[in-house]
Amino acid sequence: MKKNLIYVAVGSLVVIVILYFFFTQGGPGASNDLLASVRQGKFKVEITTTGELEALRSVQVFGPSEARKFRIGNFTIDKMVDEGTVVKKGEFICSIDKTELFGRLEDKRLDLEQIRAQYEQTQLDTSLNLRVERDNILNLEYIVQEQELILEQSQFEPPAIIKQNEYNLEKAKREFDQAKERYRIKTMQERARMVEVGAKLREVEAEVNQMIDVLDKFVVLAPQDGMVIYVTNRGNKVKEGSQISSWNPVVATLPDLTSMQSITYVNEVDIRRVKTGQSVEIGMDAFPDKKYTGKVTKVANVGQQRPNSDAKVFEVVVRINESDPMLRPSMTTSNAIIAEQLEDVLYVPLEAINVENDSINYVYLKNGVKQEVKMGMTNANDVVIEKGLNIGDRVYLNTPNWGANLAVRLLDELNGKRNLDDPEEPVAAVDRNQTFLKDNP
Repeated sequence: MKKNLIYVAVGSLVVIVILYFFFTQGGPGASNDLLASVRQGKFKVEITTTGELEALRSVQVFGPSEARKFRIGNFTIDKMVDEGTVVKKGEFICSIDKTELFGRLEDKRLDLEQIRAQYEQTQLDTSLNLRVERDNILNLEYIVQEQELILEQSQFEPPAIIKQNEYNLEKAKREFDQAKERYRIKTMQERARMVEVGAKLREVEAEVNQMIDVLDKFVVLAPQDGMVIYVTNRGNKVKEGSQISSWNPVVATLPDLTSMQSITYVNEVDIRRVKTGQSVEIGMDAFPDKKYTGKVTKVANVGQQRPNSDAKVFEVVVRINESDPMLRPSMTTSNAIIAEQLEDVLYVPLEAINVENDSINYVYLKNGVKQEVKMGMTNANDVVIEKGLNIGDRVYLNTPNWGANLAVRLLDELNGKRNLDDPEEPVAAVDRNQTFLKDNP
């Protein structure tokens, strides 16, 4: 009997404990209130965007643009290194099909052989023609000397014979002078012929040499160190097997990986807060543990509409301060543009702010006061409190069950009732809060 009484007493005690915990913590009336402290310190207003890396400077790699001089309109890329390959200056990037230029070179070499033969033939003809003219001048000179001798010996002949000999001498001299003038003109003609043929020969020789030089450029080498990035031509990447025009013979680009920038887009609502020179905190999706810093260097003046989006956005260029060999073009970045920064302010989570009559902002304090506050700058998570709270105050992030019908204590009422520089000073609550404070010490 005594043992049964003990069991009943223990059981009753257990029931009482369970009921206590049920009604005080786990029952329907239990409170699930969330609290946060008023904090003081640096406050940042950040605009978060996603961007894509690209090199600040890049060099275009060209194919043999000189080939268009030889009526070659398009090239076909035979071999090309993979995109993303890091190359040193002078290393192989791609090779271009030489078949068409080889055909033109062989035709031009045949032309060169013909011109050389023509040049040699012209030299021989010139030599023979001028030699004939020189021999004719020499013979005519002998005739003049002969006629002079005949005239001299005919001094004692009848006048008619003397006159005839004079005529013969004049005729010989005239023919001699004409032969010399003809030789001079013939020399000029032959020289002009040689100049013409020689110029044509040099032109064809130069074309052949140029073709040989251009053939060397059909193997494209890196002009500097960098990473090979394919270019886009008419919507398609230029790669092995692609055709490029001799009027735009860009085969790839080599970005300078020591200086990188992030190209990002800010919506039209936030763009007014973005300015050049603002600091940016940068993260990399590929390397979550790495953090970088940057600076806004360019903000577009005209918006644009991105694919699959109805909102207008503005392009913003962020230069990365650090240099890291792990950074690659087209990597995705997370950019936090610091639009505003306050050094020493009070702030609370946005969830703590409530609004009454669309004009009064207030918070619920842990001490049971529904306090009006003056808000300042906001960011994605917190809001600056200019008046109404002190550091260390505890505010509710939800509406407590006791605060639904509680009146708001205005800032005007707070003046003179509480020293904001002393968070430990007790609050003199208004009469309608006395009951709550008494029941909830």
